Amino acid sequence: MDTLTFSVPGMTCGHCVAAVDEELAKVPGVVSRSIDLDSKAVVVTGEAIERSAIDAAVDEAGYETVWP
Repeated sequence: MDTLTFSVPGMTCGHCVAAVDEELAKVPGVVSRSIDLDSKAVVVTGEAIERSAIDAAVDEAGYETVWP
């Protein structure tokens, strides 16, 4: 299992979290997602997850991914 941690600073409400979560669920290989609105932190777990696919999913939701 791979675990990727990043932030999505543009999230400001529950609707934002839901939009990001919905798009991340469509990424091939993603098994679970955890999003904390207060810290803007996102943790994605799965198999062979590509960062570019994560970036594209977050972009599709209307936000920007910031990697550590």
